[in-house]
Amino acid sequence: MSLTGNMQIGGRAVRGSGTDFHAYNPATGEKLEPAFGSATAADLQAACTLAKKAFRPYRLLPLARRAEFLEAIGNAIEALGDELIERAMQETGLPRGRLEGERGRTVSQLRLFATVVRDGAFLDARIDPEIPDRKPARRPDIREQHIALGPVAVFGASNFPLAFSVAGGDTASALAAGCTVVVKAHSAHPGTSELVGQAIHSAVQQMQIPEGVFSLLFDSGFAIGAGLVAAPQIKAVGFTGSRRGGMALFKIARERSEPIPFYAEMSSINPVILLPGALKERAAAIAGEFVSSLTLGAGQFCTNPGLVLAVDSPETDTFAAAAVAAIASVSATAMLTAGIQSAFDQGVSRLAGHRAVEKIGGGAAGGPHHAEAALFATSAGAFRDHAELGEEVFGASSLVVRAKDMDELVSVLEALEGQLTASVHMTDADSGAMGRLLPILEEKVGRILINGFGTGVEVCHAMVHGGPYPATSDSRTTSVGTLAIRRFLRPVAYQDLPDALRPDSVKEKNPLGIPRLENGRRQGR
Repeated sequence: MSLTGNMQIGGRAVRGSGTDFHAYNPATGEKLEPAFGSATAADLQAACTLAKKAFRPYRLLPLARRAEFLEAIGNAIEALGDELIERAMQETGLPRGRLEGERGRTVSQLRLFATVVRDGAFLDARIDPEIPDRKPARRPDIREQHIALGPVAVFGASNFPLAFSVAGGDTASALAAGCTVVVKAHSAHPGTSELVGQAIHSAVQQMQIPEGVFSLLFDSGFAIGAGLVAAPQIKAVGFTGSRRGGMALFKIARERSEPIPFYAEMSSINPVILLPGALKERAAAIAGEFVSSLTLGAGQFCTNPGLVLAVDSPETDTFAAAAVAAIASVSATAMLTAGIQSAFDQGVSRLAGHRAVEKIGGGAAGGPHHAEAALFATSAGAFRDHAELGEEVFGASSLVVRAKDMDELVSVLEALEGQLTASVHMTDADSGAMGRLLPILEEKVGRILINGFGTGVEVCHAMVHGGPYPATSDSRTTSVGTLAIRRFLRPVAYQDLPDALRPDSVKEKNPLGIPRLENGRRQGR
């Protein structure tokens, strides 16, 4: 496939007649060809109209065909081969190995959702048969299944050009649910987005799926994204990005004449808690693992460890010294965009200039388009007194907070905002302290890790990638793992509907052979 700079509106390649823009190599500043045309209001309307038109026929397709479509998308992405990886490397500055792994994750989650669709349990079919002679009144026959919400808007993420972008988790779970999708591509990697969009289009053609099931829009600014959330055809939104951007779009979604669900992953500093027993046994080793996690991908992961909490002790000194030594050898790395690097530099400068903070370490210097890792320290009292110290610095920057005792450490945790992850390093000797922390962490985060770090999110049935605000806009959901499909479904009950008219999922003889809850008891596999 070749790059054209065109969008994908249903089955048509369309040249946006809005402002042209280019991608840039973040490591060199080189402008990349071709130019991409921004969508207009008419393009947006056309994509949303097609998505609405295609929604009903798509959601009513047999589950097996929907699953085959997801697999066809994965196959088409794999067939792009090196062309996709090389363009993504140019647009992001990320290494080949990272992007090949991300492509594998993207394809794997499409195939995982195909298995979810075939299984049918996601429909949550429930049957309460009629009790005609119940007194004082008959119980009607009531059956329930979940159906797709409608067309979904998806915003491509800057830090994951494949796994959280055009065919990433939001798109995969929405298509699996039976929703049509309109994607607003991230302007930092439009070529990567176009290639993946072409792959999806080829799968649509191969499977003879209604053309409006997928559209891809470009925009160099914010108008099309805002218009997409406001479009009356759109019934839900998936977003990964900054808190500022997410909350601006959330406001639009909430203030529509018909408010819609807005699922945003936005801001998290992912605390790492070092308990005394673990520090006594392996302070230096934990420090090395921490720095590796902190600086992975220039720290541009939503689960990056931006905060370390420990009780002040000689072992905490050992950890800090080892972390300073490890980070000093880390080379500066190109960040994904000039805007991300500018925000990182401002965040680091803000911490470095704060009267309650000490800069204790930093990475090696780099070129003009590279950002140096940074490590800071403060006291628990100062952290509690200065709310700004808890703000995310997106990149390889972390703050070590020393508490006087466990009570003060607990007080810091109690005051934290919602987070995606929390990592606790402990030994058996720390079990009592961990028992005290666990209920707090359960209320603060979406994923609790023991003796590990949050970078690296496994795509599986039990994974939760979410958390209380501001980690996400809805703490009841996850954007990774098979539970992500629930965001784009809603329940419908059928009372006394004749069996011939019932959806297959709740017909008397269960023609789909799916698991169902019948009279309160789980039936089927």
